[in-house]
Amino acid sequence: MSDTDIETDDLETPEPEEFELPFTALAERLDKVLARLMPQHSRSRLQAWIEEGHARINGRAARVRDKAGPGDRIQVWPQPAPEAMAFVAEPIAFEVVAEGADWIVVDKPAGLVTHPGAGNWHGTLLNGLLHRYPELARVARAGIVHRLDKDTSGLLVVARNETAQTHLVRQLQARSVRREYLALVHGWPDAQGTVSLAIGRDARVPVRMSVQHPIAPKPAVTHYRTLRRGHAVEVQAPVAEVACRLETGRTHQIRVHMASLRHPLLGDTLYGGPALAGAARQMLHARALGFEDPASGERLAFESEVPADFEAVRQAILWQS
Repeated sequence: MSDTDIETDDLETPEPEEFELPFTALAERLDKVLARLMPQHSRSRLQAWIEEGHARINGRAARVRDKAGPGDRIQVWPQPAPEAMAFVAEPIAFEVVAEGADWIVVDKPAGLVTHPGAGNWHGTLLNGLLHRYPELARVARAGIVHRLDKDTSGLLVVARNETAQTHLVRQLQARSVRREYLALVHGWPDAQGTVSLAIGRDARVPVRMSVQHPIAPKPAVTHYRTLRRGHAVEVQAPVAEVACRLETGRTHQIRVHMASLRHPLLGDTLYGGPALAGAARQMLHARALGFEDPASGERLAFESEVPADFEAVRQAILWQS
């Protein structure tokens, strides 16, 4: 069977959407025609369906550049969006520090994406949570209330039911959740300080966030305290270990704020951080987490030791006594 003769049974959705173009229609590219006929779907998604063999013109498998014109019959088998298929249980390795009736505290390893998204629809912490705690399928986002970047390690809390999730989200909004991070940065920051600069999407580089002319900026506040100073031995470059406490939780907040001070995180190449002392990722670890138990009101606190790769970078730095 050739790639232009795809059987209907190969198409995943049994009932197609069907259109017949009027004899007054102009002949145009199929993706352009479908964009008008199915405006609820993006053009890129329609193009993907065509390329994957989920569209036909007059009974024949279509290609994106094929033209559809007067009297043509078009069939399209709409496919689920990737995000609709992402919330599946998968065995993913992660450590549970503690759990209660309403919450789970996870120590996320570096390299693990927290939540499915573009380019990472599977193999995330969310998939692992659904595998280990099937009841989380009944909670929005499998109970996740805040995230850590893929290459940031450390603690985050997950809600086990909707009531607890609402309670924890309100604590985050009220800035009463304690979140403290350890970072290794280039240079020697002041002994302590606060960065209060709004963060939004970088207008020139979509994968970056920015404090300089950002798109749709939101308030962001980071408090930092320098714990010790030293040098990366191989190049005698100044580095420091810094504790950062968040008031807000914007995307890449600590990474952006420290870079704005000209002290980017070691290994954070996205924001100009040098790969000193063997740093192979951004040197950022969520070491402390505190919140109020949604049911009892008791104040809970948890801490996490830095992972082995973070400690190895620490050991490669000559610290001042």
